Amino acid sequence: MSTEDTQTKTICPYCGVGCGIRVREGDERGEMRFMPWGDAPVNEGRVCIKGGAATEVVDHEDRLTDPLIRDDGEFREATWEEAYSHIVSELERVRDEHGPDGMGFYGSSKTTNEENYLLQKLARRYGTNNVDNCTRMCHASTVWALRTSLGMGAMTNSMADLEESADVLWIQGANPGEQHPIANSQYFRQAVLEGATVIQVDPHANKTTRSFKIDETERHQHLQLKPGTDIPLLNIVLKTILDNHEENPNEGWIDEQFIEERTEGFEHLKETLADFDKEAAAETCGVPLEDIELAAEKYAMANNAAIFTGMGMSQHTCGVDNVQNEINLALVTGNLGKPGTGVNPLRGQNNVQGTCDVGAMPNVLPGYQLVDDDEARESVEAVWGFDIPDEPGLTNVEISHEIGDSIHGLYVMGENPVMSEPDGNVVERRMREELEFMVVQDIFMTETAELADVVLPATTWAERGGTVTNTDRRVQRMREVHKVHDNTKHDREILCEVGTRLFGEGFEFADAEEIFEELREVCPIMYGMTYDALGEEGIQWPCYEEGDEGDQYLYEAEFETENGLGQIEGVVHQEPKEVPDDEYPLVLTTARVEEHYNTGTMSRRSPTLSRQVPENFVDVHPADAERYGIDDGEHVTLRSRRGEITVTAQVTEDTKEGVVWTTPHFAAASANRLTNDVLDERAKIPEYKAAAAEIEVGIEPADEAVGDD
Repeated sequence: MSTEDTQTKTICPYCGVGCGIRVREGDERGEMRFMPWGDAPVNEGRVCIKGGAATEVVDHEDRLTDPLIRDDGEFREATWEEAYSHIVSELERVRDEHGPDGMGFYGSSKTTNEENYLLQKLARRYGTNNVDNCTRMCHASTVWALRTSLGMGAMTNSMADLEESADVLWIQGANPGEQHPIANSQYFRQAVLEGATVIQVDPHANKTTRSFKIDETERHQHLQLKPGTDIPLLNIVLKTILDNHEENPNEGWIDEQFIEERTEGFEHLKETLADFDKEAAAETCGVPLEDIELAAEKYAMANNAAIFTGMGMSQHTCGVDNVQNEINLALVTGNLGKPGTGVNPLRGQNNVQGTCDVGAMPNVLPGYQLVDDDEARESVEAVWGFDIPDEPGLTNVEISHEIGDSIHGLYVMGENPVMSEPDGNVVERRMREELEFMVVQDIFMTETAELADVVLPATTWAERGGTVTNTDRRVQRMREVHKVHDNTKHDREILCEVGTRLFGEGFEFADAEEIFEELREVCPIMYGMTYDALGEEGIQWPCYEEGDEGDQYLYEAEFETENGLGQIEGVVHQEPKEVPDDEYPLVLTTARVEEHYNTGTMSRRSPTLSRQVPENFVDVHPADAERYGIDDGEHVTLRSRRGEITVTAQVTEDTKEGVVWTTPHFAAASANRLTNDVLDERAKIPEYKAAAAEIEVGIEPADEAVGDD
């Protein structure tokens, strides 16, 4: 047997690019080794540092290996029968005493489409739409704006057509150089080498800023704006384009035919910007007006201009409006419905796109069918055989807010809200003191699992099969190697058993493919897919009928809105809900680094990744460092109204004066102990990107603990 025959082709468990990798079993039981997959469809064998280190956590010594039940405040090992019986008993009790809306269910972007499909089906069979996932922390506002204005909550285009056809890459609030390294090196950088222009809009200089090596040319701009000023910057761009069109109507600043035939709301945008003061807005942004006007010209005059958006845009109380303004820019210039264009969110986790696609959100069923749409709901009910609640449920942050009031129990699959939600100290207190019951299924003892009543040991990414959906809508198969620990179970096995014990039927599935077959029946955008058709290449949804090859780009003929038109809507600047004052004079903003992932469950347990970045840090501008008396490498306390953390100061011009920048990856010093628990009114996403903060110097370093994802 050849070496290649002993290798299993699967998908990297980290970011949403969806890189294919091979896993080879080692000589010892449980040992697995990374191997490149040279002809993988997305990455052609290339991986980033996280992908290359992914196998290091599969047989980590911290793995959960047996069910645990809390007795008298302490965990004890239990049998699966004990654990299942206790879970089912408590779920029935909560429903009897508080009604089905007394429970909240958390899906996970680190598990498969099939497993998230089962979790949301379980929640709805239980009688509640209180089910959500981590997209609420990253791209909920993007999904809302794209779905409402264009029709589908996903990338409009694909990496391949963008690399081949885009003349301008407008990257706003995203840092693919660190957060999506293979997309950056294989697609974005290749487009630049072939002549594309990059306009990056971000408060923080980063690896993306430097990766294209065109800083000294006219083909690269970095507009380093103040956090929370994306709307005024884009309004300057739009105003510049509209004014120049009025003065020079034949130069192509806007696409009049596209606006006339395929959009509505253009007059509202013009009215919104009629008295707009570009000079004042530029001062608000902290960016020279002439730089923004130049960027506007480059975008408008491109044959094909593509917008890439990230959490720097979405994680604001005005996140929906932020993304809507990007949509406005694409629509007025006709940069939608063709290769090399569109509005393209770069999804942060391995399956955050798929988790949304299969309905693990409180307002939609599989395929983004609204729960309050009678026709859609009834079509799903016909397959499932039970009634679905017809009112949207609570988001995961709202569930946390309601603990002790309307929420009395939680079912958490592969998520760690103590680390991932804003104002983490309060989230931890609520779960510790006010929850009646919580079950967590995970691979490690996370901060959330430590507060649970039952903890169930799940399998890791390399041990399970199923499908995941990457950032450009490509559904791909993950293939399992083998289980490392005999007493662990796949998340789908656990959910099937709990569902069958609770309801008797509807959850009897032999394997992941059988679950996928039912998913196809209720998810129109995936109906045409089968495991055989997915093969090794995968298929991009929408795929409505068997034999369809999927769509590289969306909206060629019309938008998926009620009237088929793209929706333009003028928006105005809203300040962050918390701004600097005398007590907290700095702006705190947060983001990820290349070497770590989310809240650290896997990446902080990887020796390779931890050697690269062993502890949290804060970037401080040299002028602020001088004012506070901070030396580079010194430990400081970073404080907000919600808490404080001790971190190492990095003195750098990567951040703007008055702005401090840190990460959420490290349990001992998580940024989310400081972030502000305020939400976008529509998408309910927290404002992670702007809070008031202060620094104190002369602090001894804290002991670093292993973090959680």
